[in-house]
Amino acid sequence: MSKITDKVWAMAEPIVAKNDCEIWDVEYVKEAGQWFLRLYIDKVGGVFISDCESISRELDKLLDEADPIPESYVFEVSSAGAERQLKRPGDFERFMGSKVEVKLYRPLEGAKSFVGNLKGYDNGDIIIEAAEKEQRFEKKQVASVHLRIG
Repeated sequence: MSKITDKVWAMAEPIVAKNDCEIWDVEYVKEAGQWFLRLYIDKVGGVFISDCESISRELDKLLDEADPIPESYVFEVSSAGAERQLKRPGDFERFMGSKVEVKLYRPLEGAKSFVGNLKGYDNGDIIIEAAEKEQRFEKKQVASVHLRIG
């Protein structure tokens, strides 16, 4: 499915930039038997609903014309959110020192979720500091990493 998200990202980039926003992520997922195409955007000063509406209207027309997805789907444009998921190396670099929540596939020391300040990113391995103790998680252990507010 990555080819679809790559195509949509490329199609969306000029439209998103024209609206003074940037693409945070594109996902194409099946939930409860229905396909969803989601475009997450970010903007200095925050994303407004008018940003989402404008980008959605323009990109929806382009998607209908290009028809990169054969099956029917629901298209959504939204803010990446304050507690956004970090996926790419640049995401981790940008938010180094920020509070994050690391969720694991399997429990470690009886827990599957760890919160701390992001201290490092090394080829997919995550290093956080909590209670003045550094903890390293290998890429294969990590299910997701999200920013944490509060």
